[in-house]
Amino acid sequence: MASSAAKRARSSMPTTPHPAIGFRIRRLRFEVRLVGLLVLLAVPTLLLGGALLYLWHASITLRLSIFAVLAILLVSLASAVFRHIVRPLQTLSNVVAALRENEYSFRARDVGHGDALGDLAAQINELASDLRTRRHRETETFALLERVVETMDLPVFAFDASSALQLTNPAASKMLHLPADQILHRSADALGLTDILQCPENSVVTLTMHGQEGRWMVRRSRFYQNGMPHTLLLLSNVSSVLREQERQAWQRLIRVLAHEVNNSLTPIKSIAGSLRSRMQPARSVNPVDLDHGLAIIEERAESLNHFLQAYSQLAKLPPPVKATFAVAPLLERVCHLETRLPVTLTRGEDLEIYADAAQLEQALINLLRNAGDAALQAHAEDQLAQVTVSYRREQEQLHIDVEDNGVGLANPANLFIPFYTTKPGGTGIGLTLALQIVEAHGGTLTLANRADASGCCAEVRLPFPPTLAANNAARMGHPNVREE
Repeated sequence: MASSAAKRARSSMPTTPHPAIGFRIRRLRFEVRLVGLLVLLAVPTLLLGGALLYLWHASITLRLSIFAVLAILLVSLASAVFRHIVRPLQTLSNVVAALRENEYSFRARDVGHGDALGDLAAQINELASDLRTRRHRETETFALLERVVETMDLPVFAFDASSALQLTNPAASKMLHLPADQILHRSADALGLTDILQCPENSVVTLTMHGQEGRWMVRRSRFYQNGMPHTLLLLSNVSSVLREQERQAWQRLIRVLAHEVNNSLTPIKSIAGSLRSRMQPARSVNPVDLDHGLAIIEERAESLNHFLQAYSQLAKLPPPVKATFAVAPLLERVCHLETRLPVTLTRGEDLEIYADAAQLEQALINLLRNAGDAALQAHAEDQLAQVTVSYRREQEQLHIDVEDNGVGLANPANLFIPFYTTKPGGTGIGLTLALQIVEAHGGTLTLANRADASGCCAEVRLPFPPTLAANNAARMGHPNVREE
């Protein structure tokens, strides 16, 4: 059996001539050298024995018989030495060939200790045992993985480098309305899955399968099988979740629109009807009442127009046009725009950021105005209301903090809901617009109550590009810190 395994291993070897010829030449030369060494040992012995027999005064028949026996003994001894050296090597070669064929049950016999061949055989046997254990573990792990993939409710696809499907599960077959044996080894284009291979990570794509349209979130990863790269895709059907979120968003938007429109149209309708009734011929019109009514109509119309402009500003925010600029001058300009109360700017390092200066300035103005309103509402005297702006660099990010000494946040859940406001005359888009601008720059905006005092802290985090991160890090040796 070992010989057959070795033959299968040799037949499965690459057909390129150089490795095979080199292997045969090396093996043949070793055997020829061994035979040559045995001949070199045997020939002098035969010559010495023949010389002694020639000098021995005995019958020629006896001397020839002794010479023949001596030759037979030398040949037998050389053959035994040859077999004792070559056959263990052949056995070990067969075992290694069996290991190459993933056959781990073969073992080398006559394993000894203290000699070279015995130690080699023992090491090969231990290697076979280790490979067999690893093979069993891999088989069990792969069986468990297959079981997990089969029981998943999410479609799983594994494509090779040529975009041919190599692995799937029942959920994927159900999604495509095809049995597994009809979709395996087919291209992504033939299955209508080209979009999911080309879309970014964690993106939502729309797929139409058999007349049914659905939206799927794509998660991808890369793995290797037999040394070849494969792409693993996991799809999550988010159609119902997105529809529910859209429905809730539309409901909130409709409620806000209805509230704002009714707030303006109801008094306009009421005052217009009252003025119309007073302008009847039988009744006199008071100019003061007429002027007051028209002023209310004008004010409510202006309020409705202001609301619609605010909505347009939020819905049509253009993408940022980024450029490199210094952080400190921008914050100084923003702080100087707030004249209702003192604003303290705590300067830090001389940092630069790559962003849209106009949009970032607008976001900071909204945050500063919101902080100023909170501080002024909490303190009757303007001198007690304070707002502090500071910035710093942390983990390749720019942190900008806007702190106030107001009463803090009462309902954090509604902070970023568009048009939601608790301030008289507020539009409810300041924080929402600031969040939209910061997220368009790849950053984050968080608002939380201060831990060291009363009030709120708005923190803006913006990432540094790699080149600016290196330049800002180089400036760490020359900080410029002062308070204004």
